[in-house]
Amino acid sequence: MSKISIVVPVYYNEDTLELLYEDMKNKILDQLGDYEIVFVDDGSGDSSWEVMNRIREKDENVKCVKLSKNYGEHSALLAGLSECTGDCAVTKQADLQEDSAIILEMYESWKKGNKVVLAIRQERKENPVKVFFANCYYAIVRRMINKNMPKGGCDCYLVDRKVIEVLERLDEKNSSLTLQVMWVGFKTDMIYFVRQDREIGKSRWTLSKKIKLVVDSVMSFSYAPMRIMMGAGVVFAIAALGVMIAVLVEKFTVGTPVAGWASLMCVVLLGFGVIMIMLGVLGEYIWRTLDASRNRPPFIIEEVRDTKNASVEKNEG
Repeated sequence: MSKISIVVPVYYNEDTLELLYEDMKNKILDQLGDYEIVFVDDGSGDSSWEVMNRIREKDENVKCVKLSKNYGEHSALLAGLSECTGDCAVTKQADLQEDSAIILEMYESWKKGNKVVLAIRQERKENPVKVFFANCYYAIVRRMINKNMPKGGCDCYLVDRKVIEVLERLDEKNSSLTLQVMWVGFKTDMIYFVRQDREIGKSRWTLSKKIKLVVDSVMSFSYAPMRIMMGAGVVFAIAALGVMIAVLVEKFTVGTPVAGWASLMCVVLLGFGVIMIMLGVLGEYIWRTLDASRNRPPFIIEEVRDTKNASVEKNEG
């Protein structure tokens, strides 16, 4: 009999965890058969760890994983996948915006032979501004990284044990796990759902984290920034050559004096601005190379609690 693991990254979710568990219990757990829920505390500063363990005491199929600090959702999901024991694993957000019933649909699709099942947002009942910028991100992904990225995007997905093993071998930092799942290939299916607005709790998905996701996604899966830099350099070189020829022709044919200091400074400042941007892009690539060469683990597990081991301390990633 197959077993499914449900991996839930937790970050300041003390007010939604018990509601999430009750929702899954009422809708899907009895129908899944052999299941496992892996809660991963990603350095929450509230009582999420205590709430997770209260749920574990009620359900022997719950495992609680505590990371040593906040590493980000990418690393928290990797930690959960590394600790899960199911034949397949599905990721689940703790904010109650996804209907738990979609896990059943994804599980059935996996039983039909699909190694990856993506839950696509068919509609988002959220703030229009938030939806707009989310759609902009997925448009960038389709344009520069993966043309198969659905327009609605996806954060929830089911992966087979073979896919989990590949993701663990990749062991990438400063990346997007969703894009890694799409990159590995394997037979893939898609299901669609309506994402609800958040009614309980406060989102910790800040603007800086969103910007970092965009940068990580582009830098990890595309060399488009390098080509853009090269193209900008060529355009500026041609433009500078054209202006220089025009100035010299006018100087020797009409006798117009070469324009003065103000126009020169505008060109110089613009050129320096473009150079600084290019150096910044190169710096992002170099820093990622340095970070990978250090070979530091993407996460460190401080403690794991389940029914077999009430408390097991760990220090590996």
